[in-house]
Amino acid sequence: MVPTFKEIEAWIADIPDPEIPVITIKDLGILRGVDYANGNYQITITPTYTACPAMKLIEDQIMENLSAKGIGNVKVNLTYTPAWTTDWISEDAREKLRKYGIAPPQHSSCIKTMGGRMPDPHCPRCNAANTSLISRFGSTACKAFYQCNNCKETFEQFKCH
Repeated sequence: MVPTFKEIEAWIADIPDPEIPVITIKDLGILRGVDYANGNYQITITPTYTACPAMKLIEDQIMENLSAKGIGNVKVNLTYTPAWTTDWISEDAREKLRKYGIAPPQHSSCIKTMGGRMPDPHCPRCNAANTSLISRFGSTACKAFYQCNNCKETFEQFKCH
């Protein structure tokens, strides 16, 4: 029996992001589509950054998951257009990030209203708005380090872009 596109997507949607394992590639919005062309299932993913080092691991996990289901004719395509945006992160994933201790990114509409300036995030631990930037770069290029001036905890924010 030939699996449907929805079945194929379901078999790979829950692959965790290698850098933030509490969210999936579907949650992040990088899983863009499943199609069939030229005798292969075509899985389209969009990297969060052009040189994102996690993409090869994600591609390998897609291939492994589908191979385990008996699907061998798979091609994973990276697409850069349209460019990935943090607006593609699901609301559920934003809450998962917060509970994990990472401040979720603001929506781009919020940033546009501030003249392109990203507002300081709320602390994911105590929800205080009184936070300070420590470093523009966190453990990965897509995050920044902040400190909460109320509870004094440091945390990362997933950068908006």
